[in-house]
Amino acid sequence: MTRTDPPTHGDERTMLLAYLDYQRETLRQKAGGLDAAQLATTLPPSTMTLGGMVKHLGLVENSWLRDRFHGDGLSEPWASVDWDADYDWEWNTAKTESPEQVWALYDEMIADADEVIAGAQLDDHAAKPSSRTGEPMSLRWILLHLIEEYARHNGHADLIRESIDGSTGE
Repeated sequence: MTRTDPPTHGDERTMLLAYLDYQRETLRQKAGGLDAAQLATTLPPSTMTLGGMVKHLGLVENSWLRDRFHGDGLSEPWASVDWDADYDWEWNTAKTESPEQVWALYDEMIADADEVIAGAQLDDHAAKPSSRTGEPMSLRWILLHLIEEYARHNGHADLIRESIDGSTGE
């Protein structure tokens, strides 16, 4: 998969969304084209898998945009999960799912997140305040947080993918 480099110039919204899309495309590049066994491969001592990471980032997008920002609560399947019974449900269940299932859920969450983003301005405040500070969060803050979250996990994905088939890249 070929990623589109973010533009070097543009307004703030254009730049933020371009960098978010770049990170999303990076995840697709790192975890794409693998079979179920490969998506369930770990790089010890970590228990992370690429399939779990894809599913986790789908949850992250839904949690930050649909739940916290828009205030609608988590979408399915997340809303029905007993998180107390399995805090890492998305990571654990991805090991038993096909690549098509993992990617379909991710694609659904990205489309939903993009819908929320399209209907808001960067300075709009989230329906739910920060759980750490109690302060309101702007869409701008959430987009920056998502970029950071993807960048961190894409670093993990790079190492896991290299251990699976030797694929490397920026």
